[in-house]
Amino acid sequence: MSPRPVEGGETSGDRPPVTLPRLAEMKHKGQPIVMVTAYDFPSAQVAEEAGVDIVLVGDTAAMVVLGYDATTPVGMNEMLTMAAAVRRGLRTPLLIGDMPFGSYERSNEHAIDNAQRFVREAGCDAVKLERGGPSVERARAIVGSGIPVMGHVGLTPQSASALGGFKAQGRTAESASQIARDALALQAAGCFAIVFEAVPAAVADALMPRIEVPVIGIGAGLATDGQVLVFHDLLGITTGPHSPRFVKRYAEIHERMVEGVRAYAAEVRARRFPDAEHVYSADPAEVDEFRRYLDQESLATTPWDW
Repeated sequence: MSPRPVEGGETSGDRPPVTLPRLAEMKHKGQPIVMVTAYDFPSAQVAEEAGVDIVLVGDTAAMVVLGYDATTPVGMNEMLTMAAAVRRGLRTPLLIGDMPFGSYERSNEHAIDNAQRFVREAGCDAVKLERGGPSVERARAIVGSGIPVMGHVGLTPQSASALGGFKAQGRTAESASQIARDALALQAAGCFAIVFEAVPAAVADALMPRIEVPVIGIGAGLATDGQVLVFHDLLGITTGPHSPRFVKRYAEIHERMVEGVRAYAAEVRARRFPDAEHVYSADPAEVDEFRRYLDQESLATTPWDW
C-alpha cells in the first residue's frame, strides 16, 4: 500500500530530505516553507506524514509539555531527550534543536559544546538560538564549528521579562530598527534562516527585501518566507483563557481526548470494559489444570521464591 498523499501531490515517501540548499531554493522560488514544533515520537510522525519542511524541537516544551509558565526552566538534558525522540519519528523534514536558556550565553566554547550535543546525541541537523547582541557572536562561533544555526528576533521568549512580557516587538521605529540590526547581524554571522516572532506585518514586509536567508514568521504576516506554529497550539491540545494572537487552531484535539478518556472511565465503572473482544483466551483444559494446581494444599505452604 502506498502512503497517503500529502498536500501538493507528493507522498511523504516521495519527498527527499529537506536540506539547507533546498530551503534557500524555496526562498528563491517563492515557495512557502512550513515549520512546526514537535517534542516526541508521535508528534514527529504526524509532522512527517503531513509533509512539513522543518521541525523545531522548541524550548516551548517547557510550557506546553512540562507545565511551566515560561520557557526558561527547561534544560539541555530534557531538550536532548525530546529531540532524540523526534529524530526517531522523522525522515524528511530538517530537524532543529532549540538551544535552551543558559546553554549558550556563557561563552563561545560552551555554546559550541551544547550545539554539538544536539547533533551528536539527538541527531539534529541544526540548532536555533534567540536574540541578537551577544547571541550574534555565539551564532558565528557555532556556524564556524560546522553546525548550521537558525536565528530568532522580535519576541524572544527566553528574554520576555526584559522585553516587558510576551508581547509584540517592533511597534516603534526604535524597536523596529533594533530588530533590523539584529536580523542583519545574524545573517552576517552565517545563520541559514531567521525566525521573526510577534513582529508587526508592516515591519516584516519592509525588512524582507534586506534579508537574503529564509525568514520564518510567527505572528509576522504573509511577507515572510514561511510560517511556524507550536504543535499543541495549532491542534488545540493546549487550553486556557489566553492564546497568542498569532495562533490559529486547525483542530480541537483536547476536547476529543477528554471525550475519549471520559468514555473509557464510564465503561470501566459500568464494567463494560474489557469485553470479549479485548481479552486473551486460553485452552479450557489448560485452565482446568491450572485451577487444580491452585487447589493443591502444598501451594499455600510453599514459600515464595523471590
